[in-house]
Amino acid sequence: MTDSAVSDSIQVQSFDHITLVVKDLEASRQFYVDFLGMEHVPRPGFSFEGHWFQIGDQQIHLILEHDQSGKAGNLDPDQNTRTHHFAFQVNDAKQAYEKAVSREIPIVSPPKSRPDGATQTFVNDPDGHIIELCSLA
Repeated sequence: MTDSAVSDSIQVQSFDHITLVVKDLEASRQFYVDFLGMEHVPRPGFSFEGHWFQIGDQQIHLILEHDQSGKAGNLDPDQNTRTHHFAFQVNDAKQAYEKAVSREIPIVSPPKSRPDGATQTFVNDPDGHIIELCSLA
């Protein structure tokens, strides 16, 4: 990329949020707040139901599936680590895996080492979205 191409780009400043469509707001709240430890924050008065969760400076926005939304959940039947997913850094991916198992959260992949030395495990949220939980150890 040339210097002129960089100067002509829009220059993204930061990552703001991810939006997911879900079937059950309470089941999703329990997963994102009670399991992952995110903060449930106020949401503007949209004409459709949803929840917002804070993660540092970023957010997860959930929209309850309705007749004008997309379909809820991960529509990719291939539940593996090399498909659509997003990742959260955690203190200990192996411990996160153990907690997921004890809470009967669906596991996509048990802990394994990445080539960069990090540890990663993959779980499903209540709608089948694939979430990587990774740690530096």
